[in-house]
Amino acid sequence: MKWFGAIIIISTTTWFGFDLSKKLRQRKQQIRAIIQFIQILEAEMSYSSFPLQHIFENVSRKVDEPINQFYRQLSERLKGIVSDFTFIWEEELLWLMKNSALKASEQEILKQFGQQLGQHTLNEQQKHIKLTLHYLQRQLEEAEEQKSRYETMMKSLGVLIGLFIVVLLF
Repeated sequence: MKWFGAIIIISTTTWFGFDLSKKLRQRKQQIRAIIQFIQILEAEMSYSSFPLQHIFENVSRKVDEPINQFYRQLSERLKGIVSDFTFIWEEELLWLMKNSALKASEQEILKQFGQQLGQHTLNEQQKHIKLTLHYLQRQLEEAEEQKSRYETMMKSLGVLIGLFIVVLLF
């Protein structure tokens, strides 16, 4: 019976460590997906006259969960009459933050981006997009650094903490 309990404790803490390392990996992938979206948005704004609703719908098919759901929900909400795009953007951004591995720093960057989206001339909008891409690129570099630094450590700590608890209890 003791062995069964020890296996469960070690398995649980190991799973926890692997889950934390998975979030580091997901954050990096999700920031990349957002950068890809903003680049697509800039191209669509520059070379076509598609509305945001159409652009969000197209992008939602090209990225993974939960980012695609964010764009799909934005697209759905823009089908009707929209009186305040910023409010819709911020609501959907809150949903994204709850369902993704993104951090508050990415939320702030995206919040500011949504507040500026569609508010300026094309030239000013492109400048704002470049600034947003710069900020997101810095966040991506930070996420890559954290992943390389902490991913293996999280996995190892999960196992070691489990072993430590087992040694203390038995």
